[in-house]
Amino acid sequence: MTRDEIKDVVLEIIQDIDEDGEVENLNADAPLRDQLDLDSMDFLDIVMELRKRYQLQIPEGDYPELASLSSCVNYLEPRLKDV
Repeated sequence: MTRDEIKDVVLEIIQDIDEDGEVENLNADAPLRDQLDLDSMDFLDIVMELRKRYQLQIPEGDYPELASLSSCVNYLEPRLKDV
């Protein structure tokens, strides 16, 4: 997957979880939880959806790597390169 495809997938998952979230105006480098109405359960839903779609195992210790849209893409890119 390309970086843009990964970004689109993450935004799609967020949109599914937070239907009222305005993902079009996100600052890619700012924490997602500060920009959207996401609580810890919503964050876990994002992780679980990535696991379900792509059979990814994301250790709890890596969760901070998924804080912003940019960091999500950076973290996921090597893991999804062959998808």
